[in-house]
Parts: sequence; C-alpha cells; structure tokens
Amino acid sequence: MELQVRNSQGEVVDSIEVMDSLFGVPLNSAVVYQVMVSQRANARQGTASTKTRSDVSGGGIKPRPQKHTGRSRQGSIRAPQWRGGGIAFGPHPRDYRRRIPRRMKHLALKVILSDKIRRDDLILLDSLSLERASTKQMAKVLANLQISSSALIVTEGPNQKIAKSISNLQRVKGFPVSVLNVLDLLNHHKLIITVPALRTAEEMWGKELVRPRGHRVETSQD
Repeated sequence: MELQVRNSQGEVVDSIEVMDSLFGVPLNSAVVYQVMVSQRANARQGTASTKTRSDVSGGGIKPRPQKHTGRSRQGSIRAPQWRGGGIAFGPHPRDYRRRIPRRMKHLALKVILSDKIRRDDLILLDSLSLERASTKQMAKVLANLQISSSALIVTEGPNQKIAKSISNLQRVKGFPVSVLNVLDLLNHHKLIITVPALRTAEEMWGKELVRPRGHRVETSQD
C-alpha cells in the first residue's frame, strides 16, 4: 500500500510504501469494542464507597416500642429508610481491571489504523518540528492540513515543544507512538502521524505474533 507524505504546509512531497499487515486489515468491530470496553474499565478508580447500616454509628437502641403506638415497626434509626441511616445496595471499592490479550490489542490497533486510511482520516507528515513551543504555530500547521475537527498527533518520541503547543488547542491531543491506544484513536477524527513514528509502529505491530509451539518428545520403547 502506498501513502502520500505531506509537509507542514500541507503540500504533497513524497509517497512511501506501508505494510498491508498493519494498514490493510479488514474491519472487525467486535475486537475493537472489546478492547475499548476493557481500556475504559482499566481507567476506573473503583474507590466509590458507601456505609451500610452496620457501618453507621449509633442506632443501637430501638427507637420506639414494637406495639401499641399505631406506627410502623422500627428496629434502628440507622436502617436504610431513616434519614442518616445506612445505604442499601450502595457501591463499595472494587477492582474493575480487565486483562487485554496482547494479540487482541494489537489487532484492534491495526483495524482502526486501517479504517483511518479507508476513510481518508490519516495524514502522514515527513516531520513535525517547531523552533519553540507556540500554540499559534501549531494552529497554523493544523490549518495548512485542513484540520477542522478533533486530531491526534503521533510522533516517534516525546516532544515537549509539541506537547506545550497543543495544550491550549481544543480537541487536539499528542503523544509518542509507543503509547498509542484504541480509545484515543476512536475519540479523535483525524490522525496525524510522522514518517518515523509510522516506521516505529510497523516494527511494533506490523508483524504477526507467533505463539511458540511445544516440541513433542519421542521416547523409545525397549
């Protein structure tokens, strides 16, 4: 597969071949959905906590006699129906983490990257460098690339100038290719990636993961 390479002015300057194993994968919504749900679950803190009637202080004495008052039977002022009482079926700290198989996560990334190309939502840059951190310069680069929606900028490695330049731009996010994930790809319309970052992505995810096979040991029978 061949992709056009643009510069910061939005001009086509070159074209390169990319791996079909990374950018030519058919759509698989089920895998993308499973990885997305798992990633969102792993981001949850799980610290929500409420007190049951046994955790709330007080309420040890029966508030009124059982009979002959004409009112309902009550055993404790810390029961859930009382103001200041415990919470029935409230949340408690729990672990929401889900394990994502590496092969599934890699496949989901390939599916989304391939879909970005099919929808013409992937922009390949020869390089992206700024003399200094400047929101104005970064906004000009996005305007040259005709970016009017949300955008995700992916570079080969951490770049503080780019990170500071996009910090004040709405719906624009950037990070190195090593932390590229499914949720951010889905949350941003356009993907802007540099050629070095793309080559790094091909090295990380372009090859299929081969599970090592066990060797059968043959024993001789005397």
